[in-house]
Amino acid sequence: MNFLTKIDRYILGKFLTTFFFFVLMMAVIICVIDYSQKIDDFVTKQAPVGELFIYFLVSAPSFITILFPLFAFLPTIFFTSKMANKTEIIAILATGTSFRRFLRAYIVGGVMLACLSLVTNHYLIPKSNIVMNDFLRKYFFDKKIGTDGNVHLKTGEHTYIYVENFTFATQTGTQFTIETIEGITLKEKLIADRIVYTDSTKEWTLKNVVIIKNEGIKETLTRIPEIKKKYNFTPEDLSVDRNVKMEMTSAQLLGYINREKERGTENVSDFEIELYKRTAQPVAGFILVIIAACIASRKVRGGSGSHLALGIIISALYILMMQLTSTFAINSGLHPIIAVWIPNIIFAVLAYVLYRRKMT
Repeated sequence: MNFLTKIDRYILGKFLTTFFFFVLMMAVIICVIDYSQKIDDFVTKQAPVGELFIYFLVSAPSFITILFPLFAFLPTIFFTSKMANKTEIIAILATGTSFRRFLRAYIVGGVMLACLSLVTNHYLIPKSNIVMNDFLRKYFFDKKIGTDGNVHLKTGEHTYIYVENFTFATQTGTQFTIETIEGITLKEKLIADRIVYTDSTKEWTLKNVVIIKNEGIKETLTRIPEIKKKYNFTPEDLSVDRNVKMEMTSAQLLGYINREKERGTENVSDFEIELYKRTAQPVAGFILVIIAACIASRKVRGGSGSHLALGIIISALYILMMQLTSTFAINSGLHPIIAVWIPNIIFAVLAYVLYRRKMT
């Protein structure tokens, strides 16, 4: 007995055809909207047509990947509702086919798309994002003016630095502190009102310096008007480019997160969320496919319109929940892996409830 019967292949064909048509349609819409928003910058900076074409070619998949669960959910709602309105599903179930057996094609299709999404999320999309972000930095993004403020960084095994603000245009920072801590003992603390970086010599110039040294019971304080010194960090180390997380494969992103934690970089939760989302989103797409099949397989008076309206509501709830939990992870200390998987767990329970109702 073949694993997929003729009916399974018929449903799977509709599933994949509708999905890829929907994705293609949305890709065109996304590119048109994106171009209309950025056209002034592209014209002003004279972006070449060839580079524009490559940008849209790589940016559309990136946007689609972000909304993959919805792009799997809404097409499933649409084609399943069409089958229900034509009484095709009633005819299939009337042959003695159980609803569990009816779902086989949806499960196969959902697993195929989830596997495809996993590969693209963890490896292919980061590669295309490098091309996309390079183009945007060249023709759209403004040059970074300064750090976000209050930068903490670990530069050595016992060395920690702090900069209140740093301006890249003048290579100047304010309220600089570097501390040497061994165990729980503060051995030395250097405070400077102002620091300036010189590219040619790779040196830092510290103004109005106060040096505090702790030697057991003896503590000394020294004031120096100016010091020139080389440190093992540069201005680039003081700024975390949040877009860089989009350009790393998952292995690179994991290494980056571990390295930044060791350096004492504050709040890398958004990087961790990006890492965990790459697995959670394909799983969410599969869960939403099952929900869509359970909802749209019943013929209702409102037809496809009612099913699509319900689908849009569920989609909105999923997006809202994902944004809410991600915000809690970044600002309130909720662990990123919990934040990312909470919506999946809730919607998995919903899928099970709907499935059980269809089986009764």
